[in-house]
Amino acid sequence: MPITKDPGIAAVLSCMCTGLGQIYNGEILKGIVLMCIQVFNVLLMFILIGFITFPVVWIYGICDAHGTAKKINAGAET
Repeated sequence: MPITKDPGIAAVLSCMCTGLGQIYNGEILKGIVLMCIQVFNVLLMFILIGFITFPVVWIYGICDAHGTAKKINAGAET
């Protein structure tokens, strides 16, 4: 039986912590990289640019986790 991933769970996990959805989908390195980028973005908040970069990376992580889970499921159905 092929492994499927729930896109909703992936998106919620990434919403809670950027990178968790990628780890749930099996993209461990990508998830860790996104987490490290967000730590850097928190530091960038001291010079204000982080208030722009943090939400951009956060939203990217949510959309990417959701889309990847859907692609995994599409590949599992064939």
